[in-house]
Amino acid sequence: MVQLVTKDIRVSIRTRFQGAFINNGLKQYAFAYTIRIKNEGKHIVQLKARHWQIKDALNDIDLVYGEGVVGKKPVIKPNESYTYSSGCLLSAPFGSMSGYYEMVNIETATKFKATIPNFKLNAAFAMN
Repeated sequence: MVQLVTKDIRVSIRTRFQGAFINNGLKQYAFAYTIRIKNEGKHIVQLKARHWQIKDALNDIDLVYGEGVVGKKPVIKPNESYTYSSGCLLSAPFGSMSGYYEMVNIETATKFKATIPNFKLNAAFAMN
Protein backbone atom coordinates (compact mmCIF):
# COMPACT_ATOMS: atom_id res chain seq x y z
CA MET A 1 0.00 0.00 0.00
CA VAL A 2 1.15 3.52 -0.83
CA GLN A 3 -0.03 6.44 1.31
CA LEU A 4 0.58 10.12 1.93
CA VAL A 5 -0.87 12.77 4.26
CA THR A 6 -1.42 16.30 2.94
CA LYS A 7 -3.18 18.94 5.07
CA ASP A 8 -4.69 16.27 7.34
CA ILE A 9 -5.99 14.18 4.43
CA ARG A 10 -4.50 10.67 4.22
CA VAL A 11 -4.69 9.08 0.77
CA SER A 12 -3.98 5.32 0.72
CA ILE A 13 -3.88 3.22 -2.47
CA ARG A 14 -3.90 -0.49 -3.31
CA THR A 15 -3.57 -1.70 -6.90
CA ARG A 16 -4.39 -4.90 -8.80
CA PHE A 17 -3.57 -6.14 -12.29
CA GLN A 18 -6.85 -7.24 -13.92
CA GLY A 19 -5.55 -8.78 -17.14
CA ALA A 20 -4.68 -8.05 -20.76
CA PHE A 21 -6.89 -7.97 -23.83
CA ILE A 22 -6.92 -6.84 -27.45
CA ASN A 23 -8.93 -3.68 -28.18
CA ASN A 24 -9.15 -2.50 -31.81
CA GLY A 25 -6.04 -4.51 -32.63
CA LEU A 26 -3.99 -3.06 -29.75
CA LYS A 27 -2.99 -4.94 -26.61
CA GLN A 28 -4.20 -3.21 -23.45
CA TYR A 29 -3.45 -3.92 -19.80
CA ALA A 30 -6.19 -3.33 -17.24
CA PHE A 31 -5.43 -2.18 -13.70
CA ALA A 32 -7.77 -1.57 -10.78
CA TYR A 33 -7.05 0.56 -7.76
CA THR A 34 -8.81 1.17 -4.46
CA ILE A 35 -8.31 4.50 -2.74
CA ARG A 36 -9.15 5.39 0.84
CA ILE A 37 -9.34 9.08 1.71
CA LYS A 38 -9.27 9.66 5.47
CA ASN A 39 -9.89 13.02 7.11
CA GLU A 40 -7.42 13.23 10.00
CA GLY A 41 -8.22 16.90 10.62
CA LYS A 42 -10.75 18.74 12.78
CA HIS A 43 -12.98 20.12 10.01
CA ILE A 44 -15.51 18.62 7.60
CA VAL A 45 -14.15 18.52 4.03
CA GLN A 46 -15.56 17.75 0.61
CA LEU A 47 -13.78 16.30 -2.40
CA LYS A 48 -14.72 18.43 -5.42
CA ALA A 49 -12.49 17.23 -8.28
CA ARG A 50 -9.58 14.98 -9.25
CA HIS A 51 -6.48 15.53 -11.38
CA TRP A 52 -4.52 12.48 -12.60
CA GLN A 53 -1.28 12.00 -14.47
CA ILE A 54 -1.19 8.45 -15.82
CA LYS A 55 2.07 7.17 -17.36
CA ASP A 56 2.93 3.85 -18.92
CA ALA A 57 6.28 2.23 -19.69
CA LEU A 58 6.08 3.48 -23.29
CA ASN A 59 6.14 7.09 -22.00
CA ASP A 60 2.52 7.67 -22.94
CA ILE A 61 1.06 10.27 -20.57
CA ASP A 62 -2.64 10.77 -19.99
CA LEU A 63 -3.84 13.84 -18.08
CA VAL A 64 -7.30 13.38 -16.59
CA TYR A 65 -9.46 15.98 -14.85
CA GLY A 66 -12.97 15.45 -13.59
CA GLU A 67 -15.48 16.42 -10.98
CA GLY A 68 -15.61 14.19 -7.93
CA VAL A 69 -14.68 10.51 -7.98
CA VAL A 70 -16.80 7.71 -9.46
CA GLY A 71 -19.65 10.18 -9.90
CA LYS A 72 -19.64 11.44 -6.31
CA LYS A 73 -18.36 14.44 -4.38
CA PRO A 74 -18.04 12.90 -0.94
CA VAL A 75 -18.22 14.90 2.28
CA ILE A 76 -15.79 13.48 4.83
CA LYS A 77 -16.17 14.26 8.53
CA PRO A 78 -13.22 14.31 10.96
CA ASN A 79 -11.83 10.81 11.64
CA GLU A 80 -13.99 9.33 8.88
CA SER A 81 -12.98 8.07 5.46
CA TYR A 82 -14.31 7.51 1.97
CA THR A 83 -13.21 4.50 -0.09
CA TYR A 84 -13.76 3.90 -3.79
CA SER A 85 -12.43 1.68 -6.56
CA SER A 86 -11.70 2.55 -10.17
CA GLY A 87 -9.30 1.53 -12.90
CA CYS A 88 -7.34 2.44 -15.98
CA LEU A 89 -5.98 0.90 -19.18
CA LEU A 90 -2.33 1.09 -20.19
CA SER A 91 -0.53 0.24 -23.42
CA ALA A 92 2.25 -1.47 -21.43
CA PRO A 93 2.25 -3.99 -18.55
CA PHE A 94 3.50 -1.40 -16.08
CA GLY A 95 3.20 2.30 -15.39
CA SER A 96 2.29 4.76 -12.65
CA MET A 97 -0.31 7.26 -11.55
CA SER A 98 -0.19 10.41 -9.41
CA GLY A 99 -2.16 13.58 -8.96
CA TYR A 100 -4.27 15.48 -6.48
CA TYR A 101 -7.79 16.03 -5.24
CA GLU A 102 -9.33 19.48 -5.09
CA MET A 103 -10.85 19.69 -1.63
CA VAL A 104 -12.79 22.32 0.28
CA ASN A 105 -13.07 22.84 4.01
CA ILE A 106 -16.86 23.05 4.42
CA GLU A 107 -16.66 25.17 7.58
CA THR A 108 -14.32 27.87 6.24
CA ALA A 109 -14.91 27.50 2.46
CA THR A 110 -11.12 27.25 2.08
CA LYS A 111 -9.99 25.30 -0.99
CA PHE A 112 -6.89 23.13 -0.89
CA LYS A 113 -5.18 20.25 -2.69
CA ALA A 114 -4.66 16.79 -1.23
CA THR A 115 -1.81 15.04 -3.02
CA ILE A 116 -2.34 11.57 -4.46
CA PRO A 117 1.07 9.90 -4.07
CA ASN A 118 2.77 8.33 -7.05
CA PHE A 119 1.85 4.66 -7.21
CA LYS A 120 2.96 1.86 -9.51
CA LEU A 121 0.80 -0.28 -11.77
CA ASN A 122 2.60 -3.57 -12.38
CA ALA A 123 1.64 -6.84 -14.03
CA ALA A 124 3.59 -9.51 -12.12
CA PHE A 125 4.55 -11.39 -15.30
CA ALA A 126 6.40 -8.31 -16.61
CA MET A 127 8.62 -7.85 -13.54
CA ASN A 128 12.12 -9.33 -13.18
